[in-house]
Order: sequence, then structure tokens, then C-alpha cells
Amino acid sequence: MSVTTPRVELRWPSQHDLDDLADRGAEGVHDPAYMPFFSQWTDGDQATVAKRVLQRHWGALGSWTPEDWTLYLAVVHEGTVVGSQSLGARNFATAREVLLTSWLGYRFHGMGLGTQARAAALHLAFEGLGADYAVVVVRQDNGPSQRVCEKFGFLKDGTQINSVRGTVSVSDRYRLDRERWEARREITAEIRGLEAGRTLFGLDGGIAEPAAPASRVSHASTLSGVHYLEESDQEVG
Repeated sequence: MSVTTPRVELRWPSQHDLDDLADRGAEGVHDPAYMPFFSQWTDGDQATVAKRVLQRHWGALGSWTPEDWTLYLAVVHEGTVVGSQSLGARNFATAREVLLTSWLGYRFHGMGLGTQARAAALHLAFEGLGADYAVVVVRQDNGPSQRVCEKFGFLKDGTQINSVRGTVSVSDRYRLDRERWEARREITAEIRGLEAGRTLFGLDGGIAEPAAPASRVSHASTLSGVHYLEESDQEVG
């Protein structure tokens, strides 16, 4: 399965892609002085970080059920794996909501690739899977990721408190609904190979249809009913 925009491809990673992703993680994902991830998975030596990248992908695949899944896709630019983009959901067939996370290798920041990858992920969520909502969580002091949310029309939907490197980290929760996505999307995208795997997401075969509007529910230990893996990413760049 893959999703392409004019500048990037999101694709189900091959083992070679996973090896490249591990290398990207080991090379560095952010300024070492600033930790954008709640799980702090990038703290450690290069071998440890590379192993965590692989374990996260393998763990998500091994624990996958139609009721509880996280899809990690490789972000590819001009033939080079540059980072990862994920969509996760719990009881998606009913809730129709996905949580998005992402990261790019540090040397690929500032090239607009994160925006392209986010556009592809949103196209997959809304057009491919028939989602009604997409949710992201971004630290309030993460300027680049905050601007990406604003660019796509996400609206603030509360705050979240985490402990990161032993200090308090305050994040904004953002939500984007189908209507705002359709009104503001500017980057074209194309999905290939999704049809055969739709049942893996808890969906019937055929073209995705959005669910009827549902009333909002309160948030408790999980964010908007969306499952966090033990080492869930926060968006970066």
C-alpha cells in the first residue's frame, strides 16, 4: 500500500525500508537539547535508537487487530527513506477517528517534506479509510509542528500534560474534521493498494464511506478513543 503526493511517497515499509528508517533514527531526528517525543525514544546511543525504531514497527504489526491498530508508513523522497508517518485508531469502524504521529530525519527538516507527508496521511485517513476526524498532539513549544497543524486547519481541542526528561511538558491537542479538510486541502495525493487490506482496519470491502455524524465523547486515559502504543510518537517537523 502507498500514498503519493508530488514530493513524497508514504508506503508500507519493506525490510530494506526499515533498515533505512533505523539509520535515519540513529543519525538524529531533532536537536539533542530539545525532546519533542513523550516516549523519549531518541534518547540513547545510535544502536539503541535504531533498535527502538525496528521494535516499534514490528510490535505494531504483531499486536494489530481490526479493533486496535497503528499503521507505520515510511516517508520516501526521491527514492530515499526520510522518516515515518503513522495513523492509529481504536474501534475505527465505529469511532472513525485516527491519531497521527510523524518524524523526519533531522537533515531532512526544513524542506517541506513534513507538510507533504501530513497531506498524504490525511488523504489516506479521510479519502481512503473514511475517517471523520484526525487528531494530533503537539508540544506548545514545538513551533514547526504547531505551524503544520495551523496550515491544515486543525482546531485546538484541549491540552495534555506529560513528563519529558523529568520536567513538565504541556501540549496542545488538535482536531481536524472531514469538512474542514475537504475545504482546505491543496496538495494532491493518490492511494494505491488499499482495497485488499480494508478488512484489516475493521472495514468492509469497497470504497470508504464516512460514518454518520456522531456526538462528541469525553476524553479520559486515551486521547479521543485513539490508542497510544507504549512508545507513541508525537509529531515532529
